[in-house]
This record gives sequence, C-alpha cells and structure tokens, in this order.
Amino acid sequence: MNANVEKASAYNALDIAKLTLAAALLVAGIGAYYFFDGWNGWARLGVFVLGLVAAAAVAAFTAVGRATRGYLSESQFELRKVVWPTRDQTLRITLATIVVVVILSLLLGLIDLILKWVIFDHLLKLTS
Repeated sequence: MNANVEKASAYNALDIAKLTLAAALLVAGIGAYYFFDGWNGWARLGVFVLGLVAAAAVAAFTAVGRATRGYLSESQFELRKVVWPTRDQTLRITLATIVVVVILSLLLGLIDLILKWVIFDHLLKLTS
C-alpha cells in the first residue's frame, strides 16, 4: 500500500471562484471567435487562443491546477524511463503483425466458405 494516500479535499470558495472565472474566460474566447466573424481568420483564432490561455492561467492556480501540474510532472518523469524499440525491432514487429493478420483473415475466410458450402449448398437443399 502507498503510505502517501491523499485525503479528498473539498474545494474552497476561492478555488470555485477561480474555476468559474476560467470557465467564463473560455466561453468568452469561444463566443468572441463566433461574434467577430467579419475579422480575419487569424485574428479570430488569436482571440480564441487568448481566451484559452487566460482560462488555463487562471485554472492553473487552483487545487485542480496544482494536481494537474503534479500529474503531468510525474508522467514526464515516468516517460523518461520508457525504453523505446529500435527501428529494426519496430519493423520486425510490424511485419509479424501483418503476417498474422493475413493468415488469420485467410483462415476465417476459408471457414466462412466451408460453412456456407455446408449450410447453403447441402443442408438447406436436403430440406427442400
């Protein structure tokens, strides 16, 4: 068991206010993108991105934001431990996968043809 079990903490009023503000900024960015439809596409995209960045900045300073930053930091640390396959290994595994898929498809197709031949051509003709 992990000794560092975190308690479920309730959000305080300031965090709720910050998350509400972040949601409002995000909605404002999306609304501005559609409201200023006469603007250049890049300017509209800039307004949307500005709203998105502002919402993320406000949300980053809440308990949820701190937990998310911690999670991303730990994920990045764990990602450094991953041993990625070499190009040679990747090509061999891919080729083996393709061969297995082709063999199984041919096998399933053959089983389908045999069952069709037995059921439709022999069993159903006996009853009619």
